[in-house]
Amino acid sequence: MIDPRQVLADLGLPAAPAPLPVPVIDAHTHLDATAERSRLDPETALELAAGVAVDRLVQVGCDAADSAWAADFAARHPQVVACVALHPNEIARHPERVADGLAAVERLSRAGDHVRAIGETGLDYYRTVDPADQARQRDGFAAQIELATAAGLTLVVHDREAHRDILDVLDGSAKPERVVMHCFSGQADFARSCVERGYWLSFPGVITYKANQYLRDALAVTPAERVLVETDAPYLTPVPARGRPNSSYLLPHTVRFLAERRGWDLARAGAQLTANAEAAFGGPWGRDA
Repeated sequence: MIDPRQVLADLGLPAAPAPLPVPVIDAHTHLDATAERSRLDPETALELAAGVAVDRLVQVGCDAADSAWAADFAARHPQVVACVALHPNEIARHPERVADGLAAVERLSRAGDHVRAIGETGLDYYRTVDPADQARQRDGFAAQIELATAAGLTLVVHDREAHRDILDVLDGSAKPERVVMHCFSGQADFARSCVERGYWLSFPGVITYKANQYLRDALAVTPAERVLVETDAPYLTPVPARGRPNSSYLLPHTVRFLAERRGWDLARAGAQLTANAEAAFGGPWGRDA
């Protein structure tokens, strides 16, 4: 058993928050990127998260290599499920890899019940501004929607400054059973449009930032059963650890913030968020499976 305070102190990482009274699921994280950024190895990250009642998580791939890593890690850790995909910026930066990458994602989608989603895929017009590259992103997104639908997997959507085109591609494509809007970044009207389509909205630590009232407005119009919570670690660290590397053990800060905003006690928040994550990713896993 590790001493969490010593581990975090040795790595210069934020202190762990008080444990939640009811376990919750981190609906989107990158353990491999967290290890690269903060030197927090994945096994220790899982133990730290469990110590604050974040007992399960969703590990997300962004290219063929880290999707393969995600699937392998999830196969060896029952508290973890994997998402596999080509990130939109990967498609824009490396068009020569797309065909092989999509073939790899398709193979991984059949690896077993530990692979629960195609993601993160979508559109990113913040980092990709060239119209031809954006068009390639849309084609790659549509292809991965088809993969998710064919495999019966959840679709996890990356949407950065592309709200209208995200909905246009989704509306014009095959219809996956379940769609998660990862790191929801829209305003209340966009939230309503997503909810009308039956999507889950996943809120990261940036909802705790003072300037982001629009995200809190979006949360307010999202039905209780459509709310997810995530870290997107090692990015988007919540207050009070903003500006430092994120990890799943910091998720309770965001959970407490969401609970306060929704008027939920922490027991209800944990039960609701857990039920939502299990529904969004195709059923229980780990301790409840």
